Amino acid sequence: MFQSTLLKRTMMLVVLSLLASAILATIAFLVAGKTATLGIEVDNATKQDSELKKILTENPDFFSNVDIRRFFFDTSYSTGHDYYLVNHEGKLVNYTQVEHKNLSTKDNSIIIPMLNNLEEYENLDGMEFTVLESYAYGLDDMVIINRFPVLIDNETYALYSLAYLEGYNTLIAKYLNILLLSTFMAAAAMLVPAYAFVSRMVLPLQEINEVAMEYGKGNFNVRADESHKGEIGELGHSFNFLADRLSRSINDLTAERNQLQDIFDVISDGIVVVDNKAVPVTTNKAIHKLFERADKSNLFTERLQLIPFDDVWKDFEDCITTGEPKTRQIDNRDYAYQCTIIPKYDSSDNTTIIGATGFFRDIFEEQKNERFRQDYVANISHELRTPLQTLRGLIEPLSDGMVKKESDRQRYYQIILNETMRLSRLIDDMLELSKLQSRTLAFKTFPFNLNDLINSIEIRFRPIMKEAGIKFSVQNNYGDLPTVIGNPDRVEQVLVILLDNAKKYTPAGKTITISTDYIEAEKKVYVSVADTGQGIHEYDIGHIFDRFFKADRARGKKGSGLGLSIAKELLSYMGETITVNSKYEEGSTFTFTLTKAEVPDVWD
Repeated sequence: MFQSTLLKRTMMLVVLSLLASAILATIAFLVAGKTATLGIEVDNATKQDSELKKILTENPDFFSNVDIRRFFFDTSYSTGHDYYLVNHEGKLVNYTQVEHKNLSTKDNSIIIPMLNNLEEYENLDGMEFTVLESYAYGLDDMVIINRFPVLIDNETYALYSLAYLEGYNTLIAKYLNILLLSTFMAAAAMLVPAYAFVSRMVLPLQEINEVAMEYGKGNFNVRADESHKGEIGELGHSFNFLADRLSRSINDLTAERNQLQDIFDVISDGIVVVDNKAVPVTTNKAIHKLFERADKSNLFTERLQLIPFDDVWKDFEDCITTGEPKTRQIDNRDYAYQCTIIPKYDSSDNTTIIGATGFFRDIFEEQKNERFRQDYVANISHELRTPLQTLRGLIEPLSDGMVKKESDRQRYYQIILNETMRLSRLIDDMLELSKLQSRTLAFKTFPFNLNDLINSIEIRFRPIMKEAGIKFSVQNNYGDLPTVIGNPDRVEQVLVILLDNAKKYTPAGKTITISTDYIEAEKKVYVSVADTGQGIHEYDIGHIFDRFFKADRARGKKGSGLGLSIAKELLSYMGETITVNSKYEEGSTFTFTLTKAEVPDVWD
């Protein structure tokens, strides 16, 4: 309990209050007690002199008798007063001479000159009884001087009465000791109930303080005691009400923060919030994966591990210093990023910058798609322009009548027909590819016999390959393949595209092989079309399935460049994949998958 600061301070206040009361009472007693004591002593001295005056008034010749006068002055010490008789010339005639502790016997050099120097009292005619002087000659001593007239032989004399107040401060000190002792005893007696009362008041406050400390730690389940009467009970009630409101507010804020964090993390753009020293304080999940393709060299600091570009961090620092937004685009062969950094201001002071927020977006795919769009427009324009120019070159001579021979006209007509059919196929391929990519071209998938399909393809292409001087074969590594799920017409279309593509890039004397295999664990049939032709450059193989892409354009191979794209989209529509493995000048192998049908019955 004594560890309570409030208790210590309260008890100290009580002690100081009691001490101040004692000091004030002492000062008041010293002032009032001294005044009262002196007043009593002066009244007593004056009363005694008043009695003497009465006697002298009733016996005016009292001092005329020399013996009586001498007897009076010789015995006046017993009255506690010293008397001095002064004539009208101010000279001392008689005075009390018996030795005692009066000032006259101790030091007449003080009193006699004082009496002789009372010039204002030289006129003694008609003198009335009056108090002339109070003369202090020590810390604890004082003289009260009274004067009244007497007649001696019809002459007026002044009789001075000196009353001595000795040791009155000692008397006051005794009373003061009694007062101080009683005051301190009362103060000591008050400390015990004061301590008990203050302890009873402080203990509930300590309990409320402990509750407040728990609130500070985030524990809003504890409650203060509201059973106390008065302000302490009201304080406990207020704390409990505050805890309820804080608990609800914190729960609401936590839910809102979690919701904002979820939104923050769902955003695909990377976000980094830094303080006024460009130190990251908040990030979202996207930023940790955004720069995976970027170079990871020289990552000496934590912030470079987050954003591996020194220029970006320099932009952060400049934004915080100048308050101006910064934008930057980082381009590379393998990545591209758009960076935007804006200053963050203090909510209470719009002129104080407390940090910055950076927004980072991966624009590599956008740029890639933009380049692809541009290439697509250029390719389709080229592919359409070629047959149109050919048609124009043939139609204009016919229109002008420049072709005279019928055989030449028929030859021109045949070429026009072929180019028109080529243009039609190109447009059909483009429409089909667009429908496949937008999933607006629908076809059914069902179980079918892949063995029969491959046999049909072999019979169809064997004479074509023989005519081109290419060795053509079918190799089944598993035996009879299981029934697969898919669309046989579309699978046949894929095989035709792959065989046409292989034939286009395989010179005479080389080989093209269809090979099949089945892996039971995967429930997959693998169909490959391999050739020993010119192969594909390693820098082209990543684009081989792009629309209008043609490897080795310089050789002028015919075709729209849409076949492999259509093949990939057809297989993707059926839930299958196609891959390519090639080595330049050694050949290429295209492999696609088909899934084994759960129901082995072939649908018609």
